[in-house]
This record gives sequence, structure tokens and C-alpha cells, in this order.
Amino acid sequence: METSAAASGQEPAVAARVPATMKDVALLAGVSVPTVSRFLSGSANVRADKRERVAAAIQELDFTPNASARVLVGGKPKVIAAVVGNTSRYGYAETIRGLEEAARADGYVVTFTVIEEADEESLTAGISLVLSQAIAGVAVLKFDPPGVAAIKRIPEWMPVVALSGVRDTAYAQAVIRESVAARHLVEHLLELGHETVHHVRIPPSRREDGRTAGWRRALKDAGREVPEVFEASWDPQSGRDVGNVIAERDDVTAVFCGNDEIAMGVMAGLRDKGLRVPEDVSVVGFDDHPLSSLWHPALTTARQEFADMGRNGWELLKEQIHGAKDHPLVSSTPDVIIRESTAPPRGN
Repeated sequence: METSAAASGQEPAVAARVPATMKDVALLAGVSVPTVSRFLSGSANVRADKRERVAAAIQELDFTPNASARVLVGGKPKVIAAVVGNTSRYGYAETIRGLEEAARADGYVVTFTVIEEADEESLTAGISLVLSQAIAGVAVLKFDPPGVAAIKRIPEWMPVVALSGVRDTAYAQAVIRESVAARHLVEHLLELGHETVHHVRIPPSRREDGRTAGWRRALKDAGREVPEVFEASWDPQSGRDVGNVIAERDDVTAVFCGNDEIAMGVMAGLRDKGLRVPEDVSVVGFDDHPLSSLWHPALTTARQEFADMGRNGWELLKEQIHGAKDHPLVSSTPDVIIRESTAPPRGN
């Protein structure tokens, strides 16, 4: 049995917390309420110094726009917020498609908030915008640093699901076991007779993502040299630049790329320098982009069912909306698709 401070004759140590309002944020930041509103809506018509003050005030007051909380208490919202770092890349777009189709089939509408950077201002503005809506739950694509940071900003009372390639036990999650597929791709290249496999990495969501981890583990378990990683951006042109560099090296016979677009770029870079795939260098990608089977030569890759992950994510989120308190995991393993871009090294 709990005893209140008032009943015991003691002064309460801390008063009951009253949620902060936009007016409180405006007063602390020294701006007007409309300025706070424009900041939360993502408007560009807010000066940089005011944006910094508003973001700091929101963090200090732990301010959350209360539309979501109000509807969760008194109504049944039919809107889901999806937090994403990008909507045009293949994996992102397919995951979003699966999530939206499954939610729509159950009578829910999905809105999208893009948070492209993991800095404080972007996160504060993005999550504030998400929570200002009357939503039933949030799905976060944890494919990149903004996604990893954003999910930590979702209040505990809000149903949430994570979608990614790396397991996180803190949330209900739909995950694709990228490390297993990466390992199988590397083992395929080693079985062809390559002494080792070089890796072109796409930007990771954390220190090391599943694709890189699977590549590294496969080489270590086989007792092979683990070469230095080549770094690429999300832009396929960066893969082409890496391909130009690889073409000048005699020790590279097999390359595992972080996704198919980068693999296509690497192959173009090798062709720039007069090398052939797979006769001179074998190349594998990841994701099974729709163009990978049409590329020349057709690309060996791992087929990720992104849309299925989106659908699985919706089922998990729906359980959270209906009161589930545990953090279940639904996982799948990509299939390795062997095509024409891999062969034994020259001389074997």
C-alpha cells in the first residue's frame, strides 16, 4: 500500500508533472507561439538562431505535442506514422510499400516523415511533427543512423515497431538476417577458388551492419585474410569510383558490395579500365534490385523480401496497438541468387 507525502505530513518532493505546452516552449525559447508551430511543422521560415533555441527548449521541457496522447486516451485513431530516412532507395521504398498495403487492408492510413540526418535539430523537429498527429502507432525504418536515433525518441506509451537488418531486443521488430546471407555470398566466392573477398561497404546504421559483419565472419571462419574495406556512399557513382580504384590492383579477384546499385557501379568502373566481370573480377551485390537480373552480366546477389518485412512489421505493430507488451521478433533470411557475375579466378 502506498502512502502519499501529504498523508504522512511531509511536503511532496516533486509536484505532479504537468505536460509542457507550446506556450511554455515559446516562453523558454524567447519566441512566439506561431514560431514554435512553424518549427514543429518543418517550415523553413524560422531563423537558424530561433530554431536552435526552440529545439533546446523542447528538449529541456520534454515537450510532446499532445494530439497523439489525447486520441489514444479518448478515441481510436486509424493513422500510422512511418519514420524513414529516405523514400526513393529500393529497400526503403519496398519496405514502405509492404507496410502501407498491409495497414491499408486493415483500414489504417500511413503517413510518412523523412528524417535525413541524426542531428539534434532534425530529430527534434521530425519526432515532434510525428507526435503532433493523431496516430495509433509508429513504424521506424532503422536502416540508417537517423532511424536508429529516431526510435529512441518515441515515448514509451506509443506503440512502435522497428524494421531493419540488425536485431534490437528493445522493440517489437521485423528483421532480415542480412549477416547470414552475406556469409553465404562470401562462401560462394571462396568455393569458386578466390583466396579472399574484398568488400565495398555502404553507409552503416551503426559501427558495423549485418552485411559487413557476415562478410567478416565468413572470412575469419575460413581462415582467410580480411582485407581493408572500400567505402562507398549511397550514390552508384561512388561504386564506379571504387571500381576504378580496384581495377588498378592485382590482388582483388572477388568483390562483395553492400547493395546492387553499388555493385553495378563497381562493374561499370571495372569496365572503364578494360577489366571484365567475371573473367577478371567476380562481383556480388545485395538486395536483388529489379535491374540486377537485366544488368550485364546478370548480378549474383541476395534477394531481400523488403515488402514482406513491411507486412510483418505491420502485424507486430497491430499487436502493440491492441495492447501487447512484449517485444516479439519476426525474421527472414535472404535467398542467394547465383547469376553470371561470379566465376573461378583466372588460372583456376
